[in-house]
Amino acid sequence: MRTKWRILPLLFITLLLLFVSACNSNTGGSTSSGTSSILIVAAENFYGNIFQQLGGKYVSVTSILSNPNTDPHEFESNVQDAIAVSSAKIVIENGLGYDSWMDKLLSASPNSSRIVLVAGQIANHPLPDNPHVWYGIDNVQTIAKAMANALIKVDSAHASFYNQNLASFEQSLTSIQQTLAHMKAKYTGTPVGLTEDIFLYQAMPLGLNVLTPLAFQRAIAEGNDPPADTVVTANAQITQHKIKVLIYNEQTVTPITTNLQNEAKQAHIPIVGVTETMPPDKTYQTWMLAQLATLAAALSSTA
Repeated sequence: MRTKWRILPLLFITLLLLFVSACNSNTGGSTSSGTSSILIVAAENFYGNIFQQLGGKYVSVTSILSNPNTDPHEFESNVQDAIAVSSAKIVIENGLGYDSWMDKLLSASPNSSRIVLVAGQIANHPLPDNPHVWYGIDNVQTIAKAMANALIKVDSAHASFYNQNLASFEQSLTSIQQTLAHMKAKYTGTPVGLTEDIFLYQAMPLGLNVLTPLAFQRAIAEGNDPPADTVVTANAQITQHKIKVLIYNEQTVTPITTNLQNEAKQAHIPIVGVTETMPPDKTYQTWMLAQLATLAAALSSTA
């Protein structure tokens, strides 16, 4: 989906893994005896966090994308990432073109016994041409079930433990769903702007009226320049106070989105930052709830 993804040469990684495989031949994930941790690699840290919540003491999780202060679309994998993937018993990636570098890492260390989950293919309510499925709470619930099933497949001896943790995780999502419903009741129809389409997964359940042209949102999400007429429209919606709040992706910053943010500040329109990568001090649930709380405060201030 983006042309700016980069990766270390596949040949170099493959040769390196031929050496590393000998070091890892006596290690790996646990069996049903549960004598060692199940090694899991998550392309993104929010998936890694959910796996940790489900697997607890029986898993060892490595999350590759974990810095919310950098643009994930500019990510470059490294030797450590390749080694981690080669050793993993379970790997989860988002798919849908969001993290295609992971497919290259997987190809560099083929393993027929490794379980690979592609969240974008598991999600039951993906939006068209929108890979950010983890922002959809219903999607995450379905993805978490697939994660628990993968853990049980690898370590059936602790199936009840994984199922109990899954039930707890699903229950914890209720607070997010209730927050969405409460905010929808208060703010449905409120006009807002989005710098890209990541937040559509929550703006739609919230009933918000997103005025920013979809072509603008998608172009920014794909690392392209938006059509000129959509830029004019997005700017006018701010300068003419047609939107109440600007929801801004803090990790995908371009001169165009920065200009929108500056115009919103000048127009005294609240700006709500969201991120693609989970902050290190959060869980998936507290991350989503914190962003919704910030948005609710902004919407309240403009009511």
